[in-house]
Amino acid sequence: MEVWAVITFASAFLQNMRSALQKHLKGRMGTTGATFARFGYGVPFAVAYLAILHYGLDRPLPVMNGPFWFWATVGAFAQIAATFLLVHLFSFRNFAVGTAYSRTEPAQAALIALVLFGEKITLPVIMAIVISVVGVMLISVARTAITPKALLTSVLSRTAQIGLMSGLFFGVSGISYRQASLALAPSLPQPDAVMQAGFTLVVVILIQTISMLAWMLLRDRQELGRVAAAWRIATLVGFVGATASFGWFIAMTLQQVAVVKALAQVEMLFTFASSVFVFKEKINGFEIAGCLLIVLGVLLLLVT
Repeated sequence: MEVWAVITFASAFLQNMRSALQKHLKGRMGTTGATFARFGYGVPFAVAYLAILHYGLDRPLPVMNGPFWFWATVGAFAQIAATFLLVHLFSFRNFAVGTAYSRTEPAQAALIALVLFGEKITLPVIMAIVISVVGVMLISVARTAITPKALLTSVLSRTAQIGLMSGLFFGVSGISYRQASLALAPSLPQPDAVMQAGFTLVVVILIQTISMLAWMLLRDRQELGRVAAAWRIATLVGFVGATASFGWFIAMTLQQVAVVKALAQVEMLFTFASSVFVFKEKINGFEIAGCLLIVLGVLLLLVT
């Protein structure tokens, strides 16, 4: 198995943990605070990873340039928007539908990369993306009434629109991070995906933290108090989130974003396994079918 695939599996597992912790945070604070915790509490860990690479492993730091700053900034704010919308979905009773549509991110990322950069993907990869996306959506809506009318209604629902926008912004952020990381390569003695990813992560997470901190200082200082009060679990969110992001950035430097994100749908299997084996929830046919489709999509990606 290729390195990027191993890293993607690990990052998907960590992201599943982060999502669970972030959902818990949503019960203690608003959407803005829960979104900020993901970035603000992740700064020390992102800086630590970069320090280990530079001072501990003696890897040279890259030099920033115009394209890097542009794509890092675009990616930073796109991820803030995507995370905000995803956390906002927790406020809806039928947030599972919206979450399902947010999982169209790989397909949207593939389309964006094709339009903006001319990146092409093979037919087997396209099939794998479609199969995995359908599988994820089946799991997400498996416990709702699935009828032609319900499906049509869900497509037009507010949660679906929020989910699709979240997926779009996640796709934009992933592609932007890949471009930012690749822009650093010429400034290094030789391409170093790990250092490029670590450096990009630090810059991006600082942009996100500073901008969101300024927003809350101006508009919602009480939310800052709630974020500070929940520092224990928020620190866990920051650690897991920064570690997962470090993995994502490396994987997306090594491989096309759409391919990485398609393989990352395995996160739903981790979520599903937790609900079955930890929370002892019963499963139905749609959930089993969804899992099988995700596994099929993942296997197809790994053999292409």
